[in-house]
Amino acid sequence: MRFHAVLPAAAVILLAACSTPTPEPKKEAAPPPAPTPAPAEPEAPKAKIPPSKVGAPDVFKVKMETSKGPVVIEVHREWAPIGADRFYELVKDGFYTEARFFRIVPNFVVQFGIAADPKMTKKWDKPIADDPVTRTNRAGSLTFATSGPNTRTAQLFINLRSNQALDSQGFSPFGQVIEGMEHIEKLNQEYGEMPDQQAITMRGNAYAKDKFPRLDYVKSIVIQ
Repeated sequence: MRFHAVLPAAAVILLAACSTPTPEPKKEAAPPPAPTPAPAEPEAPKAKIPPSKVGAPDVFKVKMETSKGPVVIEVHREWAPIGADRFYELVKDGFYTEARFFRIVPNFVVQFGIAADPKMTKKWDKPIADDPVTRTNRAGSLTFATSGPNTRTAQLFINLRSNQALDSQGFSPFGQVIEGMEHIEKLNQEYGEMPDQQAITMRGNAYAKDKFPRLDYVKSIVIQ
């Protein structure tokens, strides 16, 4: 059973007189709709690596057994495709086998790349064009030596430290030592820059073994 309150008639009239409609609160202007975000711009496509004319993969590893221990180098064609392709050809041809590390400048570079046999050196005395420098010459990076613009043939150096000053001189790294850098750092430094590069070029290991018998060298090198 529901109960309803009963009010006197006068009270009802009083309430009716006093019950003027309450004005509705002013509505605030609705905020403008959020702008539709512009569609994201598509990322610029990465520069396409030109296909290798010598069959080199875009990324490949090379295992180099040295007289101090094994070293693994990872090569990226994207960094310097012309240099990477030349290195691939040289390794496949056995160019570096028995080659001496003929120049070592402590806290700077280790240089090699004159063949044990002068005939092999002459075979590959074919300069290649320069690559743009896209990576810095950091510690452990592998770079071709040059005697000026567009003169790279087969000589290489491994940076023993960060040599960023070489970047502006056109030295373009194409690979990085990823294993065995400790063996590179232990290569015999006693001869420094004494070995005559021209004599090694002309006489090969006959000169190197006779004059600098304790030079470290590449025992074998293969593409993995």
